Amino acid sequence: FFFFFFFFKQKTAYEIGVRLVGSEMCIRDRYQRRVHGIAIRQGMIRRVHYRRKHTYRTASNKVRVVKTPGGQLTIQYRFKKGKGQVCGDTGARLQGIPHLRPKAFKRLSKTKKTVARPYGGTRTAEAVKTRIIRAFLLEELKELKKMKTVKKPKDKKKSKASKK
Repeated sequence: FFFFFFFFKQKTAYEIGVRLVGSEMCIRDRYQRRVHGIAIRQGMIRRVHYRRKHTYRTASNKVRVVKTPGGQLTIQYRFKKGKGQVCGDTGARLQGIPHLRPKAFKRLSKTKKTVARPYGGTRTAEAVKTRIIRAFLLEELKELKKMKTVKKPKDKKKSKASKK
């Protein structure tokens, strides 16, 4: 009698199918080397598990696979990048203010959140310049209107005197 034993390879979470749950969710670290922009595979594919309960690949769950000094592969969680403050008038990014996430920006001191000029942390220099020019021109316009109203009543009195 000859007995044949067939050993079937155990399927990984990726080979089971789309419906994966908790502990089955994992990331594979592919050893790849790039030569002239083409990925060349080297060695085995390693599986690395998420360290947190959040198992979906979303913007807030970005990770990076890192090898520890002990030779073990582990995950480092990446943080979202901050977009930076925006000018309320022009919509341009403000210079001199760090681009941080809201929680980190809230923790900064006031000197790091602003720039030393009027409307420092909210408007760009160009927007402030146009505001100053606009305010100056409006004041000039008001002065001109006052001068015209002052002259008009005198003209009316002279015209009445000439009619009599």
